[in-house]
Amino acid sequence: MKAAPIRIGCAGWALRRDDAESFPPPGTHLERYARILDAVEINSSFYRPHQRKTYERWADSVPGTFRFSVKVPKDITHEARLADAGDQLASFLHEVAGLGDKLGPLLVQLPPGLGFDAATARTFFATLRGAFSGPAVCEPRNASWFTRSASAVLRRFDIGRVAADPAPVAAAAKPGRFGGIAYYRLHGSPRMYYSAYGDDALARLAASLRKDAARGLYVWCIFDNTAAGAALANALTLRRLIEDAAG
Repeated sequence: MKAAPIRIGCAGWALRRDDAESFPPPGTHLERYARILDAVEINSSFYRPHQRKTYERWADSVPGTFRFSVKVPKDITHEARLADAGDQLASFLHEVAGLGDKLGPLLVQLPPGLGFDAATARTFFATLRGAFSGPAVCEPRNASWFTRSASAVLRRFDIGRVAADPAPVAAAAKPGRFGGIAYYRLHGSPRMYYSAYGDDALARLAASLRKDAARGLYVWCIFDNTAAGAALANALTLRRLIEDAAG
């Protein structure tokens, strides 16, 4: 089986002055970012809606090979808690459709207090799949989502389970490779959102990504340790390790 491509990026494309050497001008931050990395995760959509024309503008700013993953709004995941959220989901999907063929996975991140309820999960993911056939992943943070019954629901609807670091429970450290996708989110460890990953940790991560790609999985790795600017450097180092291994 031919290895699938590996997409590496960050949660957002903000650049600091110190990043100019790696992401040189001209252009907007997104244009500069997209000349170097081929993926990004949009997190701002979790907090507020963006107009469809905004997504269209972002899509027009990047090369044809670039892809965006987009975080599902908290109105759906944290406030509605996946229940009776059809109207909100329809509005969100209409907006992100502005990305066109540059839309990658949708990310459904759940609050730690949201336990697995089979009926609610089946209804929500059935609604999602009735309107969206592209890749989608879920980042649960409650132990009840790492059971056989929860995995069966995710598998039924081709929803990948995110591998998170730090992992809220031990099983969260590895992706649930449902739906043909392996999606990694690195939040920074030991200090979430701040800590950089060292060379040894990145080498181990690169090996895991290569194994998933060799299985033919659609592989994404997003660094969310953005608070002190560690994400970009980690993403660039990881990309170099992947490229070096490929020869």
